[in-house]
Amino acid sequence: MTGRLNSAQPYVLGLFRMVVGLLFACHGAVSLLGLLGGVDGDGGTVGTGTWPGWYAALIELVGGSLVLLGLGTRAAAFISSGAMAYAYFKVHQPEALWPIENNGEGAAMYCWAMLLLVFTGSGAFGLDRLFARRSSPDVRRTRTTEQEPVTA
Repeated sequence: MTGRLNSAQPYVLGLFRMVVGLLFACHGAVSLLGLLGGVDGDGGTVGTGTWPGWYAALIELVGGSLVLLGLGTRAAAFISSGAMAYAYFKVHQPEALWPIENNGEGAAMYCWAMLLLVFTGSGAFGLDRLFARRSSPDVRRTRTTEQEPVTA
């Protein structure tokens, strides 16, 4: 059973990355573009250049899109994780100690999910792997490393 689970790991990690990236990008789209009801429910957006909301929304939209595509996953996830850590400690944590009390569950979960992607990479289905295959002179070496599971 462990062998079967290990062989599926890159694919599940790729799906995890895509879901987290999509949901993270949706947060940015709501704030920057007014999609999905916008910040006020009537399609409103965050004021351009306002600190920290507009910059956080830009990181969410761009970082989430890059993570979704698996393009520059580690760098995009690192910046996104830092943005969510900042959001948690500067916006949510001063209200109360625990995330359930200060509405910071989303920021905390995105921070840790993105940090996980910094260390694991894009998994399967990412553009990172597609470009790595094309630029690698030894295709056999790339294919064998693709199947290696992440070990603890």
